[in-house]
Amino acid sequence: MSEKLSGKVALVTGGTSGIGLATARLFMEEGARVVVTGSSEASVAQARAALPGLVWARVSDARSDADIKALVQDMRAELGLIDVAFLNAGVLRGGSLAQASEADFDEVLDVDLKGPWLAMRALIPHLAPGASIVLNTSVANERGWPGLGAYSAAKAGLRALVRTATAELAPQGIRVNAVSPGPTLTPIFGRNGVPAEQAEAAANSLIPRIPLGRLGQPEDIAKAVLFLASGDAAFVVGAELVVDGGLSQV
Repeated sequence: MSEKLSGKVALVTGGTSGIGLATARLFMEEGARVVVTGSSEASVAQARAALPGLVWARVSDARSDADIKALVQDMRAELGLIDVAFLNAGVLRGGSLAQASEADFDEVLDVDLKGPWLAMRALIPHLAPGASIVLNTSVANERGWPGLGAYSAAKAGLRALVRTATAELAPQGIRVNAVSPGPTLTPIFGRNGVPAEQAEAAANSLIPRIPLGRLGQPEDIAKAVLFLASGDAAFVVGAELVVDGGLSQV
């Protein structure tokens, strides 16, 4: 490995499975000291087992201002300034406009949109010069897929937030960008109140529409996040890097 993040301090929210876990692993391989968050003690324990050498794995509610502030302050106290933040924690709740519940809508917006906003606000005083923040949007922010109203709205809001944060933070040398995954094989497909087999079938049904002929793997997205987080993307700011096998392009 080239150790593109050698000596850097990195935070990965939602880093206990899927894209977050793959990214945390890659960051570690590239020399970073990595902290991940998860939503439960069980998921955090799994991350510790999967990532030997991880600095911390910690339960943190992405919707909680107090949780994220405490996490960031503890990182600053023990590890110093923070160089990289991949704000990845998210949930998916499906349902048509006619049938989706208000509670599901609120949860998706709270976790997927408000959560990264809270995290960026908490991080700003504790970022190193030249720090990089990467948000996880989705190709759903530009497509009209039935049943994904809340999720698509949250991800579109994140895309707008990247632009606003760039306008505010780029003059300080802080880069904010987004990675925009297409359909990717992660546990989020099985956390939508449907059987795992049905979730997998829904994901596989998209394959004929993907020019590369397969679903994304978490590692595909992690490599794009690493690019945005590292010095290789030193002149990339305010951008959304689409990683979807061509789904949104053809």
